[in-house]
Amino acid sequence: MRTSSTRCGNGLLAALAFSTTTISLLAPSMACAHAIAGDYVFPATMGIDDPGVGDEADVLYGHQRVPGDNGDQSINTFNFEWDKLITSRLALSIGGTYATQTNPTARGFDNFTVGAKYLLYVNEPHEFMVSVGAEADLGGTGSRAIGDNFSTISPNVYLGKGFGDLPDTVAYLRPVGVTAEVGPSFTTGAGQPNAFNYGFTVQYSLAYLQQHVHDLNLPEPLASLIPIVEVPLSRSQGQTTGTINPGFIWLNRYGQLGIEAQIPVNRASGSHVGILLDAHIFFDDVAPTTIGKPLFTSAQKE
Repeated sequence: MRTSSTRCGNGLLAALAFSTTTISLLAPSMACAHAIAGDYVFPATMGIDDPGVGDEADVLYGHQRVPGDNGDQSINTFNFEWDKLITSRLALSIGGTYATQTNPTARGFDNFTVGAKYLLYVNEPHEFMVSVGAEADLGGTGSRAIGDNFSTISPNVYLGKGFGDLPDTVAYLRPVGVTAEVGPSFTTGAGQPNAFNYGFTVQYSLAYLQQHVHDLNLPEPLASLIPIVEVPLSRSQGQTTGTINPGFIWLNRYGQLGIEAQIPVNRASGSHVGILLDAHIFFDDVAPTTIGKPLFTSAQKE
């Protein structure tokens, strides 16, 4: 249920070191993540949320320069989120962001968020899935320097489609997957504008290529790599802002690592190319009988 922040320097080397350490701890394995429709495994994406529900935790670092009142601002964010399965189809989440910025200088926690997501429908033969959910940004829970004093409520629909049902003549397109997220964002503050958020991803799973189309004998970590482009967008007061995020996700049964550039779609969205670094762990695969177990297991066969 995570949505990446477009507000995100100096923490880049630390984040890279963390990613290098994590990848060394994750032995290569067939992906068995939570967002699965038929043979297609959708990774947890950074710019928009994926269509699956799971018991998982995520840490996301971002750096970006955006226009400010007195020139460009350099913004670094450290996002964290924990999603907990209530049933096999329903998950609740809690998350927060620590941000630093320049011009003017400020640092502190942004407002904390809570959310819920329900896996509504899965069509395995056509590798298609739909989830619905909502996220609330709780006004006044962050620091005065960073957080807002009003809340924001965002209901969303999440879609995912793999292309394993394509004919043999275009078999090499079967590893393509697309996801999308769409929904309004309502604020509780008087005079504060609402927004309409939407976005999509296009990805190509090399693991799917190896296992279900043609085994190219790719070595690890290449065999578990997913080249991806994400396009998170938002429209408010007649203006669209957002980024185009090309990058890569390395997916393992127990977690994943990702890196993406953030290319602003216009001046209002940013002044330079930013970066996202992500580390993700799937508790429902790491510890399926303990911490990753749904609270109500009788719903497993929903």
